[in-house]
Amino acid sequence: MQPFVELGLSEPLLRAIADQGYETPTPIQAQAIPPVLAGRDLLGCARTGTGKTAAFALPILHRLEPSRAKRQARRPRVLVLTPTRELALQVNDSFVSYGAHLDLRCAVVFGGVKQGAQVTALSKGIDVLTACPGRLLDLLGQGHVKLDRLEAFILDEADRMLDMGFLPDVRRILAHLPEQRHNLFFSATMPPDIVALSQNILTDPVQVEVSRESTTAEGVTQRVMFVDRTGKRELIVQLCSDPRVTRALVFTRTKHGANRVVERLKKSNIEAAAIHGNKSQGARQRALEGFRAGTVRVLVATDIAARGLDVQGISHVINYDLPNIPESYVHRIGRTARAGASGLALAFCDRDEIEFLRDIEQLIGERIPIAGDRIGLSPDILDPGPVGASRRRAAPPRKKKSRSRRPQGRRN
Repeated sequence: MQPFVELGLSEPLLRAIADQGYETPTPIQAQAIPPVLAGRDLLGCARTGTGKTAAFALPILHRLEPSRAKRQARRPRVLVLTPTRELALQVNDSFVSYGAHLDLRCAVVFGGVKQGAQVTALSKGIDVLTACPGRLLDLLGQGHVKLDRLEAFILDEADRMLDMGFLPDVRRILAHLPEQRHNLFFSATMPPDIVALSQNILTDPVQVEVSRESTTAEGVTQRVMFVDRTGKRELIVQLCSDPRVTRALVFTRTKHGANRVVERLKKSNIEAAAIHGNKSQGARQRALEGFRAGTVRVLVATDIAARGLDVQGISHVINYDLPNIPESYVHRIGRTARAGASGLALAFCDRDEIEFLRDIEQLIGERIPIAGDRIGLSPDILDPGPVGASRRRAAPPRKKKSRSRRPQGRRN
């Protein structure tokens, strides 16, 4: 694949890319950057961990630089709309990093914290605003931000917006945007509501599709362990006590479940923290910072962290509870094996979750190898690589029960 220098990006951006240690663009970057540089609207379909933030941030920054338009108070030039606070913070950090050698001002707005600092930042005039829908609408209503001079609009994780019930808010925000603008639209999946929204936003877009969410990331070794609910509590401690688990992300279905797992791990002297919707923004940021720094070895999360969480070096993703939305499984395990690295995804499965497992395997088009149980652990269970490739799983019998497929976003 061609190096970044051949994509036509400006010298300050190439310097910032080099500062980050990147040399070769990912497929989504190689396909998206040239048409965005040319001013085309873009529809990107790519799973998490493919490098799509750089795919829109780099060319947008390139296009901002030559114009050098005078900043105006409360009127950003670029708006990036994201579904979660964590993703908003990470996107903002990316713009700051890629714009390190530019005269650039960025700000991020989201709920859960006082708005004073955000209002102050907007009043000074900014180039790039990254925002969550709810807080942005609040600030629009109060007159603290105006979008009538916007040059570019990026909607990130559109299908997650749908899952979390934000599409009405997105449509309300669209009503504040000028008709003439540059539009970029990214989604991991394309359900009918998202297709309709993209058609409303984009004009003659270039379409780029890389590894849709029905496929798992290359480099992820998947394994499943059949274990009852009581056994899960013992097994998570046993696995996380192993020194090979250097940085683990554990997913639970509920907020209370995440708290219980953290308490169990801490009783076994394993440093862990939880991140979910009941945590204050400050607590969530402290947990993420500790996880990035390595002082927190295990981060236990609900699906609020499945999208956009970009932490280098996650060695293991453990599905303590299987999700009842199969696409969420793909989102979750995409937190490991990022940027060409390898990683291991373990799934605990009790009898009540057999149907969820079957749905996941149908989505990804493969059978997940069995790795053992809490009584008979394979010695290499925590090492990436093929385990039991020739073994056919004899799953516990199908249990008939009704299931809810309601999107989980609001619960987190």
